[in-house]
Amino acid sequence: MKTKLNAILSLVVTVCVVITLCACSQHEKRESIPLITEATTTVAPITVPPVDKVKEIMKGMTIEEKVGQLFFARCPDVNAVESVSQYHLGGYVLFGQDFFNKTKEEIVSTIKSYQDASKIPMLIGTDEEGGDVVRVSDNMYLSDTPFDSPKNVYLNGGWEAIETTETKKVQLLKSLGVNVNLAPVCDVVSDPNAFMYSRSFSDNVSDVNTFVTKAVTIAGNNHVGSVLKHFPGYGNNTDTHTGVAVDERELSELEKTDLQPFKTGIEKGADCILVSHNIVNCMDNKYPASLSAAVHKYIRETMKFDGVVITDDLVMEAITQYTGSDSSAVFAVKNGNDMLCCSDLDTQYNAVLKAVKNSEITEEQIDKSVKRILLWKQKLGLIKSE
Repeated sequence: MKTKLNAILSLVVTVCVVITLCACSQHEKRESIPLITEATTTVAPITVPPVDKVKEIMKGMTIEEKVGQLFFARCPDVNAVESVSQYHLGGYVLFGQDFFNKTKEEIVSTIKSYQDASKIPMLIGTDEEGGDVVRVSDNMYLSDTPFDSPKNVYLNGGWEAIETTETKKVQLLKSLGVNVNLAPVCDVVSDPNAFMYSRSFSDNVSDVNTFVTKAVTIAGNNHVGSVLKHFPGYGNNTDTHTGVAVDERELSELEKTDLQPFKTGIEKGADCILVSHNIVNCMDNKYPASLSAAVHKYIRETMKFDGVVITDDLVMEAITQYTGSDSSAVFAVKNGNDMLCCSDLDTQYNAVLKAVKNSEITEEQIDKSVKRILLWKQKLGLIKSE
């Protein structure tokens, strides 16, 4: 009996030892298998470089399309939709007659027809300064009352009224499909009899700087383009729509006064500078500023501006006296302008195209301007990054 009991105990001990050894073996195997962690199973994301949309668009453009982008043309009375694709236009500037007596729905539809006809989204601009120049708010279907001049808005309500009015202004434009306001006026004018006096904000440079800051910032926040005008400042000069204006002031005086608001606008992110037709002797005593290589060099090198530079209308008498209407656009491009405000589209487009094809204007120069224009459109959300 005792012998049997010992045998049973021996068997139990043996089984326990075997089980223990097996368990240890399995534990060792488990320890030898690496733990599966989140780090070892995470797949590294595929990095896709951002698409340079502007570069991509330019690769596919013909020379005719590139030249067309230079034209921020006055919207023609007839065949406006057809002209968009015919000339591959960069944009249309709309005047009072384009808004007159039309409802918001009609204007939205018309502007959409221009955009639908364009391979590349267009800049649609207008002059809604307030006061003497109100292309949009003068229409009772679009605004209860025309916007007052910034000068009067400030006198009646201070900077808060300026902010409110500028916000309403750009929001009205945006709601219609207008994406560029040819404003703010940066001219510093002291003479009540001067051509630009009623349109200027003040004769105090500091106040003009503050106004420009607010106007440019509010427009930018609403994705509406700003155009600083009229470089390098009208001062107390005469109207260049009807003749030549000559500015005799020293550069040091201009840099202390008239050029300051432009500098401020550039620093605040303005997209475009419009150059006047004044002859500014201290920069160039031969040609109007809009046609002067020296003036454009000053904008690029001294003012450090790499946005779009645009002419005032090329059919104004201060220009035609120097070039004639048929060659003014060629002259303007050769001397540094990126975009051209023009009313004689057929003549001027074909003149520039011919000059490029004849190598009178290099395609490299055209490419630089087109890149600036497309980058502006991209900034306004007209060209999507993806």
